[in-house]
Amino acid sequence: MSETVGPQNTYPSEVERAAADAAARGLAVDFVAREGSGPPADGMVGGAPIAKTVVVQLGGEFALVLAPLAAQFSWPKLRALLGVNRVSLPDAAAAFEATGYERGTISPVGARSAWPVYLDTALAAGRIALGSGSHAFAALVDAAEFAAAYDAVVADLSVDPSAAGSTPAAAK
Repeated sequence: MSETVGPQNTYPSEVERAAADAAARGLAVDFVAREGSGPPADGMVGGAPIAKTVVVQLGGEFALVLAPLAAQFSWPKLRALLGVNRVSLPDAAAAFEATGYERGTISPVGARSAWPVYLDTALAAGRIALGSGSHAFAALVDAAEFAAAYDAVVADLSVDPSAAGSTPAAAK
C-alpha cells in the first residue's frame, strides 16, 4: 500500500524539481512513496495506472512518450504520428542528459528541457502515476490536467501485448 507523503517529509532534490515544475505549470501533483523495487505487479501506484516514459530521439532532438506500463510501445504508430522514417532510443547517458533523470524515474514533470510530450490514449483520462525523478516516489496527476500543462499530444501509441503479431518494444 502506498501513502501520500506529507509536507513534513523531505523529498529528494529530483522530486523537489518535479514539484516546482508542476507548480509553475499549475499542475496539482501528489508524490506517493513507492514500496519495494521495480514496478508493482498490478501496474498501479496509489490506485492509478503507471505510465512509463520513453525518451526517443529524432536527430538531435528528443521527445517524451508516455504509454501504459503493461502495454508495448508501437514504433510504427509513433513514426506515423511524427511523419518520420526513423526514431531511436538514446542510450542511458543521453536520456539522463536530456531529462536530468535516470531511467526508471524519467518524467516530463521536472525534466531539464521542455521536450515534446506524447501521451497514449489509454492514459488520457483519470489519474495516472508518473516518474518523479526518484526511485522512491511516484507522481500522481490527473491525466487531462497533465496533458494541458505539458501541451501533450494525445494519440494511440501502444499495442496490447496479448495481441497476435504485436511489435516488440525494442523494434523501431
